[in-house]
Amino acid sequence: MATNQQNQRGGSSEQHAEAGRKGGEANAQQNQGNSQRGFAGMDEEEQRRIASEGGKAAHASGHAYEWNSEEAQEAGRKGGEASHGGNQGGSGQRGGSSEQHAEAGRKGGEASHGSGNR
Repeated sequence: MATNQQNQRGGSSEQHAEAGRKGGEANAQQNQGNSQRGFAGMDEEEQRRIASEGGKAAHASGHAYEWNSEEAQEAGRKGGEASHGGNQGGSGQRGGSSEQHAEAGRKGGEASHGSGNR
């Protein structure tokens, strides 16, 4: 492309480049800080709804991983160690002992997935 020649839309290459720079600067000023577009711009309820649909679709198509109870317990144990610093003992931040928390987790898992192993 030759410089300083008129193009189809009028103006030289330099004029188009300058217009592009100005547009980019205006866009950068407008989006300073958090640019909440797309998924990040949705409210939490909408994000949860969409994520739930994705999970349901993955399970329906057979692409989602099915945890057995031993794997779920191991993952929960590792997550608890990571978030609470290992064997904490005594009362947790939300009250109750780690044994009570474990029992609550077991009951919740049984309620949502049934009591048998997969």
